Amino acid sequence: MSPVPSNSKSIRLLGTFALVAFGVLLASTCIQTWLSSRLLASNFISPTTWFALAGSEAQSKMTNSDPDLINLPIWLIAVPCAIIAAVTWLAGTIWLVMRRKVMWSDALIQWGWYGWVWWCLVDFWEWLWIAAGTFGFTDVVGLISVTPQFWLAGCLAGWMTTWLTLDANARSIQGADAKTVYSRWLWLACGLYIVVFTTMNWRLYFNLLVPHGDSVMYEEHLWNILHGKGFRSYLDRGLFLGEHIQFVHLFLLPLYVFWPSHLLLEASSSTALALGAFPVYWMTCRHTGSDRTALAVAIAYLLYFPMQFLDIEIDLKTFRPESFGIPLLLMTLDQLDRKNLIGTLVGMSLCLTVKEDYTLIFGPLGIWIAFRHLTESDSQNSTLHSDNPKPKSQVLAGTLLSLFSVGYLWLATRVIMPWFRSGDEVHYASYFSRFGKTPEEILHTWLTRPLSVIEVLATTETALYAIALLAPLAFLPLFAPARLAVGLPLFAILCMNELEGSRTPQHQFHAPLVAVIFWSLAAALPQASMVGHVLAQRLARKLPIKINNGSIVLGRLVLTSALATGLFFSLGPLGTPFWDAGSSWHWRRLYGRTHRSEMFARIERLIPDAARVASTDFVHPRYTHHERSYDYSEYWRKIAGDGNRVPDDTEYIVIDTDHKYSKIKQPMDVPELKVHSDRWELLPDQTEGTFIVIKRKKRDAG
Repeated sequence: MSPVPSNSKSIRLLGTFALVAFGVLLASTCIQTWLSSRLLASNFISPTTWFALAGSEAQSKMTNSDPDLINLPIWLIAVPCAIIAAVTWLAGTIWLVMRRKVMWSDALIQWGWYGWVWWCLVDFWEWLWIAAGTFGFTDVVGLISVTPQFWLAGCLAGWMTTWLTLDANARSIQGADAKTVYSRWLWLACGLYIVVFTTMNWRLYFNLLVPHGDSVMYEEHLWNILHGKGFRSYLDRGLFLGEHIQFVHLFLLPLYVFWPSHLLLEASSSTALALGAFPVYWMTCRHTGSDRTALAVAIAYLLYFPMQFLDIEIDLKTFRPESFGIPLLLMTLDQLDRKNLIGTLVGMSLCLTVKEDYTLIFGPLGIWIAFRHLTESDSQNSTLHSDNPKPKSQVLAGTLLSLFSVGYLWLATRVIMPWFRSGDEVHYASYFSRFGKTPEEILHTWLTRPLSVIEVLATTETALYAIALLAPLAFLPLFAPARLAVGLPLFAILCMNELEGSRTPQHQFHAPLVAVIFWSLAAALPQASMVGHVLAQRLARKLPIKINNGSIVLGRLVLTSALATGLFFSLGPLGTPFWDAGSSWHWRRLYGRTHRSEMFARIERLIPDAARVASTDFVHPRYTHHERSYDYSEYWRKIAGDGNRVPDDTEYIVIDTDHKYSKIKQPMDVPELKVHSDRWELLPDQTEGTFIVIKRKKRDAG
């Protein structure tokens, strides 16, 4: 059956040329719309790059204010699009001719017709945007305005999946050979991820771009424990258990004894995240029966940009204990699917060392376990009172898990943490201040005023958050709604959180959701393939290829979706921010040699290890191995007597003047030198003003 209904191959070929040209035109006009608006273009490129692209017209409009709109000539977009289309169409055709031994005309028609339909769909975004504005749907317009990169990524993923399907090789690896070959590819992918992200993390540390707060402070925990100072950093008074029930990073102590460096934590974090690909592979293979699909989904996990932001956050915090939670929770869910009780309990216990909020996953998971087996018993025409004890035990296990989760969360937040905080309220109660001042008040508001909760949740920001989590996986986890609902309570809590960054997958808050989403995806693929199989069979009737397993096509779609969305969001080498010269995350700005690191090398050994040092955040990591390492900032610290000053036993102060958050730029701005010049002396400058070092005078040292 011919790809396009026609009686003449020449007419079909001419129609394919017309479709390719039409696709180039539609894609070019849509991209022109995006790049002509500074707001829309910010979804793709940095403002600096946009102004450079805008050229002289933008410069002329900058006399009074920055331009918001410019008129980019269509040829500026159409010519590159036409070149890309011509090259990829021709190269794809040559490959198909060589790979599948088909005629030139057939290869041109197949690749051109099915591939460039996706180019035509790019412009559909613009029609939706216009229609929403015409009918006054302002919220929809707002959502569409901040998601063009997802739309383009979806079209790119469809285009690449089409190519992979056309290029499908009839030969496939079977049996034990398949597991061996695919396992080797997975090890290679994980190794590449570990090397790339560990290198990036280490370069950020060497360049003084990693903050101490919420990152290197965890390495200080290990150092202080080994040196008898307790499970603490000196950011605040008291032990860290007053902040979180979080001690998974202490399992690194046996290694840390031999390599007492923050670099160990960075390498361990990247390695742990990469190894999460293996339970993803196992679960997917078990549900789909396809090693090829499992490999595609596992690599998609490594490309999944919300996971990568657990390795390097948007604010360059490169280590979080939550990174260990993703592979641990994935392993736990894998053991649960295998019905391995001991493995599941061990995994859950380890997850609770990551953070107390994993109970927000285990509580709903217990309900899911009970509900799943209730429905299974119904489908088998049995009841809880039947002779089969298994449904009863599973319902009981699920119920007990939910009750335990509630009890553990209460114990952690209402007893243990307040005890370590000398009775003070847990710090993250303030993140929900609109609902109350204490967890009890907040929960009461949620239960008695559901409309206020709905009002907070029903926002464009919530929808964007959900899209950012699901679009990289082609929204396929939605085909397993019961499993996906396990993460729904945590997702809702994050959306009600008032802390900046909690409603975007570019920080650490969403870590447990990553595991739940991939657990759902593995089970969703067989369900989605029932729909995909019908489409694949219809496609197979029109193409000279045979598609036996719809899940393979879906695996390719997941892989290409993760790759395409990462193109616009990932901070790694596969993301445009890495190469955008105007971006804050450009590789040269972050990973090349920096002036600050060169200047710090001049004073690195200036302060003796036995001294007590206060320093600003980004230079603070270099002093955690000193006798005391205090935070020098505007935050009120209990260890400094509830004041924004240094503790009385501080001997040195080091101030980084060259970081973008630094407010002190010269010695005359230092409060200690202005107010207490009789107690402090300024040491000679060796860093061209990059760092200010002051020392307590000897007569005041006591």
